[in-house]
Amino acid sequence: MSKYLSNIAVFPGSFDPFTKGHLDIVSRAVNYFENVHVAVMNNPSKTNAMFSVEERINFIKDSTSKISSKLTIGNFSGLLVDYLKENNAGVIIRGLRATSDYDYEAQMALINKKLDNNVETFFMMAGEKNSYISSSAVKQIAPLGGDLSQLVPKEVESYIKKKFDLN
Repeated sequence: MSKYLSNIAVFPGSFDPFTKGHLDIVSRAVNYFENVHVAVMNNPSKTNAMFSVEERINFIKDSTSKISSKLTIGNFSGLLVDYLKENNAGVIIRGLRATSDYDYEAQMALINKKLDNNVETFFMMAGEKNSYISSSAVKQIAPLGGDLSQLVPKEVESYIKKKFDLN
């Protein structure tokens, strides 16, 4: 890859589950890049996953089907910078909700830059109406049958209802 930024960006995450905050970032990112990869992290050490990688890919595809043909949904394991190289991507997109997110994300951006100097990280602030949403909160509310309609896309909500037999 050249020293110039690629027009391919990767939005990585566990997306367990995919929230309206994630959807907001993806919806805006496609306006700035020729292609955006939503890359589901396959992290075998995370044992508290609500959904399998395959389920997450499916509900992300369902939730983003009307956004843009500029999206690619997939998964990876290993180093994020390796996934970027394999897909000719030069940009990592990270969503920020609060300053507490920034501390962690800035550290990760510097590590990724050290691993591959050609990689840049773009931070996108969550939209105001989504700034309080986290996958962790959804995981706490879902098994108790709480209203998730303001937190996750309707496609994800139906997966959650099925998983917890909440219909």
